[in-house]
Amino acid sequence: MTEKNRNKRPAPKDGDRPLRRRAQEAPTPNAATRKDARPTKPRFDKPRFDKPARPRAESERGKRPVEKRAAAPEAAPREKAFAGERIAKVMARAGVCSRRDAESWIAEGRVAVNGRVLTSPAFNVRETDKIQIDGAPMQERERTRLFLFHKPAGYVTSARDEEGRATVFSYLQERHPDLPRLVSVGRLDINTEGLLLLTNDGGLARTLELPATGWTRRYRVRVHGAIDQAQLDALGEGVTVDDVRYAPIEARLERVQGANAWIAMSLTEGKNREIKRVMAHLTLDVTRLIRISYGPFQLGDLAEGAVEEVRLKTLREQLGKALAELAGADFAAPLRETTPAEKQEQRERIDKRPRKHVSALRKERAEQGESGPRARITRGAVADRRGRAVAVERVTPTRRS
Repeated sequence: MTEKNRNKRPAPKDGDRPLRRRAQEAPTPNAATRKDARPTKPRFDKPRFDKPARPRAESERGKRPVEKRAAAPEAAPREKAFAGERIAKVMARAGVCSRRDAESWIAEGRVAVNGRVLTSPAFNVRETDKIQIDGAPMQERERTRLFLFHKPAGYVTSARDEEGRATVFSYLQERHPDLPRLVSVGRLDINTEGLLLLTNDGGLARTLELPATGWTRRYRVRVHGAIDQAQLDALGEGVTVDDVRYAPIEARLERVQGANAWIAMSLTEGKNREIKRVMAHLTLDVTRLIRISYGPFQLGDLAEGAVEEVRLKTLREQLGKALAELAGADFAAPLRETTPAEKQEQRERIDKRPRKHVSALRKERAEQGESGPRARITRGAVADRRGRAVAVERVTPTRRS
């Protein structure tokens, strides 16, 4: 074999051709074959993330960029059809009158808004509206205030009573005429005594009355009948009385005095006559009921019939931000000054209070002394837990010889 034939490779046969070359030499299928043919492997396009963006040419830098399509303008907020607050609510919060009285004043045509006399209480007012009562501008709203009142027994917690009984607010008008118009936070029965919260803000009163607020009411109860701690512990799981379900009540037996016993009770609902009904369920008669605290506010040593205002700083701290916002309390408004007409009315109210002459008081004291035992008063001092001296008086009845 020559050198020329030695370097020349022999032509491969058809069976020996490489697959790549055979694929290149295969005829191109026609359109009909291309439609019917199905690829054996799916075809995926590789995303081109590895290539950087093409830099803009010099000729393109001076051209105006394509403006993007502007987004559709947002629709203006739709004004509420009943914006503001009800006129009766605004009048009550300003301390003018109650909501019920406000509705009656509107029916009588005594209230006007922006010069228009109202005929229906179904009217909302805004802060910019001008309210007039009997032709005079309505007084501005006073800042939210809270008072502690030691309610005596024998007074109804109501503005007026159909049976003609003495009310808490008539008591306050007679003995504390300088107070603003107040509403009570909840109610106490006529024979229940102790702490009653009063406020000039109806929104705050309604918020503190809600069981969802979670404030605990604590009472001291004197009952007549036999009771033990095991029966009181059963109240911790709740009790149903006359198809009314009462939430769990914490009750602790303090002491037993013959047929009577003193019980300390804590509850969070405060339903109508709840304690008396639960005690009756345990075959006990309530002979005295004293509320000693309402949430963080304590009765303490507040004298019976006395009123004490809660300081603004303490009120804001005890309410907290959430409750204050829920109640709509206003702590920034100034205190309202008493007008000369109101001062004159207060003086007339004080002058109308029934008074007794000194001779009549001496006569009553003598009659009481003759009919009953004489009282001996001894004064002294005791030490409290911190070692401080506290003055005390002991009244000891003595029989006459």
